[in-house]
Amino acid sequence: MTGLVLALAAGAVIGLALGALGGGGSVLAVPALIYLLGLTPVAATTAALAVVAATSAVALAAHARDGQVRWRTGLLFAAAGLGPAMLGGALAARIPGALLTGAFALVAAGAAVRMLRTAPAAGGAAPVRPGRAAAAGAGLGAVTGVLGVGGGFLAVPALVGVLGMRMRHAVATSLLVITVNSLAALATRSGAAQGLDWAVVAPFAGTAVLGALDGKRLAARIAGPALQRAFALVLLGVAAFMLLDAAL
Repeated sequence: MTGLVLALAAGAVIGLALGALGGGGSVLAVPALIYLLGLTPVAATTAALAVVAATSAVALAAHARDGQVRWRTGLLFAAAGLGPAMLGGALAARIPGALLTGAFALVAAGAAVRMLRTAPAAGGAAPVRPGRAAAAGAGLGAVTGVLGVGGGFLAVPALVGVLGMRMRHAVATSLLVITVNSLAALATRSGAAQGLDWAVVAPFAGTAVLGALDGKRLAARIAGPALQRAFALVLLGVAAFMLLDAAL
């Protein structure tokens, strides 16, 4: 019972992160599903894709109402990642669980360091460079498929650094990328999804959706750099815990 309560609380935090930062939800969802609900790494990454896809879609709609989503750029970025995401999703089932967990922890740590070192853009968006956007989107799609992450924690820095978006627009647009990539990767895991215990996963997803709506409101009140730094520190803690657990 305690584990379930903690998992539901984690779901709310995951939704809060997605709604406020436009990413990071699945980086927290995977360890929560493994360590709090007892799912295997493959099942956890599959469940995380379903949770993040639903939560991101709700948060995307909330941000879109405020006109923050850059649809054309987001769709270009996401389209380039569809193929790699589907291939990565098919490959994930063949990767040993320990290796999948270790790789996930390393990606989380790298993303945290990048977030700490990346300052949100203050100016307007630079002209879109299709080649660079496609390359970044393809790499993000591959990570999404293999590790079961929506990719927002990497998409936001890419949208800011590669495409020159302002932080608020990058957060909103990344939710579009996350939704598309998560659904594409989930499509390759239909067998694994059917084997999930939805009586456990569904409440987790429900609290995440509610948290996303709160995160949207929080993003409008707190400065982007402060949220970014705080979440990066959380990512570092999660990565350290997972690496330590894998080593023991």
